[in-house]
Amino acid sequence: MQVDFCAPGGWVDQLGESIANTRRPIGVIAGLLAAARRAGWTVIHTREGHRRDLSDLNPNKRWRTRGHGLGIGDLGRCGRVLTRGEPGHAIVPELAPHPGEIVVDKPGKGSFHATDLDRILRTRGIRNLVISGVTSDCCVQATMRDAADLGYECLLVSDATAAVETGNHDGSLAILSAHGGRWGAVAAADAVVAAIDPLA
Repeated sequence: MQVDFCAPGGWVDQLGESIANTRRPIGVIAGLLAAARRAGWTVIHTREGHRRDLSDLNPNKRWRTRGHGLGIGDLGRCGRVLTRGEPGHAIVPELAPHPGEIVVDKPGKGSFHATDLDRILRTRGIRNLVISGVTSDCCVQATMRDAADLGYECLLVSDATAAVETGNHDGSLAILSAHGGRWGAVAAADAVVAAIDPLA
């Protein structure tokens, strides 16, 4: 989960939007991480960000992000927006990776786009994914859809994800859980942790 934790004057992201909603699931995600670690599961963190020279950023994406006022690579309160190595690109301290955990930097919304995530999972024999993080209407949804197309069985933890706008979050959950789950299952964290803990 990547949010801007160095901005002064409250929880506002690099683009000037409130991240109150997207901070809300941090405690729930921390509980999921603890359960996964107790069970010895592979934990993989992903974060959207581009190379420092922006050679992996297409002009269309940069132009569209400037609709917020700042575009990818522009200088904001926490360094250059969505640029690897900048303070605003760091994972929030509450969810920081443990030593040995994998971090996948992705230049797109979905975690499989232009990354080696699929290779990492297949090399480890992983076919089932428990997905959490932000935002539900963007990176989370894109990752779940791509994973399903690649043949992975997905479980989205409904209260371990969020969007900036509550309506977008609710709509995303409705889409992903419709018709028994087009791209996988959706369940609350308590049920997921209860299923994981006996495996520890």
